[in-house]
Amino acid sequence: MGRIIYGDNLEVLQSLETESVDLIYIDPPFNTGKRQTRTRIRTIRDDRNGDRTGFQGRRYRTIKLSTSGYDDRFDDYLGFLEPRMLEAHRVLRSDGSFFLHVDYREVHYCKVMLDGIFGRASFLNEIIWAYDYGARSKSRWSAKHDNILWYAKNPDEYTFNFDEMDRIPYMAPGLVGKEKAARGKTPTDVWWHTIVAPNSKEKTGYATQKPLGVLTRIVRVHSNPGDLLLDFFAGSGTLGEAAGRLGRDFILIDNNPQAIAVITHRLREYGPELINCEQVLERLEVDDGAPWQARLLEPRGSREL
Repeated sequence: MGRIIYGDNLEVLQSLETESVDLIYIDPPFNTGKRQTRTRIRTIRDDRNGDRTGFQGRRYRTIKLSTSGYDDRFDDYLGFLEPRMLEAHRVLRSDGSFFLHVDYREVHYCKVMLDGIFGRASFLNEIIWAYDYGARSKSRWSAKHDNILWYAKNPDEYTFNFDEMDRIPYMAPGLVGKEKAARGKTPTDVWWHTIVAPNSKEKTGYATQKPLGVLTRIVRVHSNPGDLLLDFFAGSGTLGEAAGRLGRDFILIDNNPQAIAVITHRLREYGPELINCEQVLERLEVDDGAPWQARLLEPRGSREL
């Protein structure tokens, strides 16, 4: 089930058939102007030289396992995105949906660009993913949300499985009665969901990993079993896991070797076809503490694109 492709996403998109994909979700770099990094560590008990204090005052020494990341800087961000968005529109089925996950720095520019590609009538929602974690600013309101723009290729015909929508608790359950409170309410366009916690089993160690819960909601509501889903900025492969769990096919594309390794290890139980990935995985430096180490991946198949 599914394909993992290592390569330039524009070139791969150009090779896909027109109107062949049912749902596209992408989480491209946000153009923050900073280097996005994720460091993996391990701690061992060391009462003499420990640099951390744990439960009951026990001392632990930190061992750095690996650091991965990328430079999130683009001089012409829209010039980088636009040809890829045009290809995304081409490969999307007539009743398909497109989701762009971005942040407050670029969302308004991206919306104007997408209005020009999909048409303003195709814009259906701006979903706000709100979370409450991390440092707080003392000079402005702390930014604790991302923006997800939803476009339907045909605004009069698209997949929206209302009955598959998960329910969330009422904030004031005493005002709605026991039956409604027990059933919960449907989400709005503001989604409260924590980020992937540092100690979560879901954590892959990949910078900018997005929560499985957010992607699962999109996949459930906006696609059907057997549909083909596409993420051409695949990162840690969260869309692929949501697709695999829910019986959808997927294509994941990335040009970062560490992303390919994370995705392959994460999705190995679904037996994806690996395209242009084998040599990448063999070249990766083996690190005993990293979840993406090459010798654990055991790719099940590889062919040239």
